[in-house]
Amino acid sequence: MKSTRDKILQTLLKKPRSTINDLAEAVGINPISVRHHLTNLQMEGLVEAMEERHGVGRPRLVYALTNEGMERFPTRYLRLTTRLLSQLKETMPEPMVSKLFGQIAEDLASEYANDIKGLSMEERLDLVKDLLAQEGFTVEWEKKGSQYQIHEISCPYYQIGMTHPEVCTVDQTLISKMLALPANKVQCILDGGAHCTYVVQPAVKTK
Repeated sequence: MKSTRDKILQTLLKKPRSTINDLAEAVGINPISVRHHLTNLQMEGLVEAMEERHGVGRPRLVYALTNEGMERFPTRYLRLTTRLLSQLKETMPEPMVSKLFGQIAEDLASEYANDIKGLSMEERLDLVKDLLAQEGFTVEWEKKGSQYQIHEISCPYYQIGMTHPEVCTVDQTLISKMLALPANKVQCILDGGAHCTYVVQPAVKTK
């Protein structure tokens, strides 16, 4: 049986820009309870509020799912993405497809260019971890001797990567750009590894 919060999310999926009264009627609870649930859902980043004008007077608040909220529901995005990539590879030369994936990572890294200035290697690694987490990865890193190993415990690209392994260049390029060092893949989940692992080797400082 669905919980009240699930019913609210389901209602917002079917009818975006709903008011509190709309949701109260659809879910079958009073507006005060709806407001309480909406507050929690907003704090979790699943729902957002916006003002909407309706005739004269003050704008009213309406609610909609955020992108993260939308991702709570099964979609056909995976099938569509796979088809789009297949079509892309049929119409573009392979080097151009790889360059396209690399450009996606470079554009994302450029958004954080100012954030990484002056950071130590390990601070950069923490930033990479947070950035990849926002993209849906679960990442851990560790230092082994003079090297750093970056482990992607879970990967949002796994299903797509099974048929289009080129997508893996996105996170590899992103790591390299953020750390300003080559990231060498030494283990890949697509090849039967427990997870994907990249190794980076900082330059040895000479006196």
